Amino acid sequence: MANPQEAVRVEIFDQDYRVKGTLDPEYLEVLAKYVDGKMRSIAARSHNVDTVRVAVLAALNIADEYHQLKSKYDAIAQQVEQKVGECSDVLDQFLDRAV
Repeated sequence: MANPQEAVRVEIFDQDYRVKGTLDPEYLEVLAKYVDGKMRSIAARSHNVDTVRVAVLAALNIADEYHQLKSKYDAIAQQVEQKVGECSDVLDQFLDRAV
C-alpha cells in the first residue's frame, strides 16, 4: 500500500496527473493505462478532439462495463446462495435422520 502523502504521476490522454492516495502506485498506473486506452479508443472512433467529451464518453463506457459485470456477479451470487441453501437443507435432513 502506498504512503497517502506520496503523489504518483500518471499519464492519461497525453495529460500528466499527480494522484495522492493509499492505492499501490503500480495499480494506479494500471488504472491510468486502462482509462487512457478507453479514451484513445473513443477518440479514434469518433475523431473527436474535445478532451472533456472523450472523457465523458470513456466514463460512460467504463460505467457500462461495471454495471454489466455487477449484474453478472449479482446473478452468480444469487445462484451460489440458492445452492448453499439447498445443500444446507439436504444436510439438515441427513442430520435429522441420523438423530
